[in-house]
This record gives sequence, C-alpha cells and structure tokens, in this order.
Amino acid sequence: MTVSGIDRLHSQLSRFEDMFPGYRMEIVEGNIMMSPVKPHHAETIRQVWNMLAAQVGADWGFTSDVAFPFDGDNEFCPDLAVIPAPEVEKNEGAYSPDLIELVVEVVSQGSIRRDYEVKPRWYASRGIANYLVLDPLKGHVVTMWNPGSDGYRGRDTIPYGPDLTVDSPLGKLTLATGRLPVDPKARAGS
Repeated sequence: MTVSGIDRLHSQLSRFEDMFPGYRMEIVEGNIMMSPVKPHHAETIRQVWNMLAAQVGADWGFTSDVAFPFDGDNEFCPDLAVIPAPEVEKNEGAYSPDLIELVVEVVSQGSIRRDYEVKPRWYASRGIANYLVLDPLKGHVVTMWNPGSDGYRGRDTIPYGPDLTVDSPLGKLTLATGRLPVDPKARAGS
C-alpha cells in the first residue's frame, strides 16, 4: 500500500471513530477493523494498567488505543502498550512500534483472530519482548515471549485465578488475575 493509501485509510479511520462511538478501530491487513467495546474490556485494561503502573519505574509510561503503524497495511492500536515515559509525554497520535517493551490486548468478540493470530506475528517481528492476551470471553490470559521473525517461540495459557508473573525487560511483573472480569456467557459455557 502506498503512503497516500495509508493516509487515506487513516483519514477514513478518524472519520469512522467519530461516527461509531463505542467501537475500537484499527487498520489490519489493509482493512479498517471495528470491534465493539464492552465494559469488561475497559475494566480489564484499567486493572492491568493499575497493576503494571505500580511495578514499573518512572522511566516507563502507558498508551491505550494509540496508533502504532507497522507498515502500510497494519496500524495497530494496542489496548495497552508500555513505552518510554518521555515518548508518552510528547502526546502523539502515533508512535513507532519499536518503542514498545510490553504489549497487552484484551479480546473482544470481533478481535479474536487479530489478537491470537495476526498481532503476535507483527509484535514478535518487531522484537516486542512480551505480549499478553487477556481474554474475558474464556477467562484466561495467554502470555507470549521470546520473539522471532515468525512469531513468539514461548506461549502459555493460564486460567484467571492465580497471580501471573511475567519475566520482562522491565523486571518481574505480577498480575493478579483472580479479579479480572469474565464474560457471564463464558462462565455459563464452562
């Protein structure tokens, strides 16, 4: 896709975001993707942000739903990305994915394939050390590490409940998963 093509998509994305409040928009594989956001989605982000903020130093900051252009066909807006604090302070609308030390996505019904299949390849290809997929639909977290050019070589799926410790370049980070929200439909199906 050409630069003018990505600019056109980005312009359309901005328009759609205004037209469809309550939806999260990204450019994935050259297409504008919309996912409805539910309260469990936002609550998961809030809890994880608070837990991580209490553990990382002042040198690190957080972004949520801010664009990270990977190439002409992929501009992801991670639910949560940890990047250097001076970069966050610039208050930009887009940042280089090379700044991300840890990335978190929260699964919604419309993002399953993107969060589990598409994004791991892209995040790993840029050397992002840790990728966490929190899934309120299934009540588990998938932690990925050891990035390579074709994806993450390490991957564990842990049901919500016990604390999760992530060995990251930011240090050992602990997430209390026992109180993370789970979709009531997921509980009924288990």
